[in-house]
Amino acid sequence: MNFDFPALITVLTVILLLAVAINVGRARGKYKIDAPATTGHPDFELAYRVQMNTVESTVAFIPALWLFSYYVSTIWGSVLGGLWLIGRVWYAIAYCGDAKKRGGGFGLSFLAFVILTIAALIAIIRQML
Repeated sequence: MNFDFPALITVLTVILLLAVAINVGRARGKYKIDAPATTGHPDFELAYRVQMNTVESTVAFIPALWLFSYYVSTIWGSVLGGLWLIGRVWYAIAYCGDAKKRGGGFGLSFLAFVILTIAALIAIIRQML
């Protein structure tokens, strides 16, 4: 099996995590929110929530991506991983612009995650039987 594409999705996800962390740092400076505070200006709080939501989602996504890629398909795992990544970027941009418009990005990333997880679970159980 060739895991180049799932590895690429993983690296791009790490870059996304870095980007949202940098955005929080930028917002801290702009709105004069000293660490460790996590509240203050509403735009800072949006940036902070995007970062935390992205971290929380990534913790579940990465194992799902790799389990699916190993047990089902590296190509389809990468396609679904790419959709998850697009959804998270869409989510981050939309959330910071208008929090009420984050649903599309969330939905796309959540759907990709659910497919990765359920298909991996089914493949693992089938292999065990």
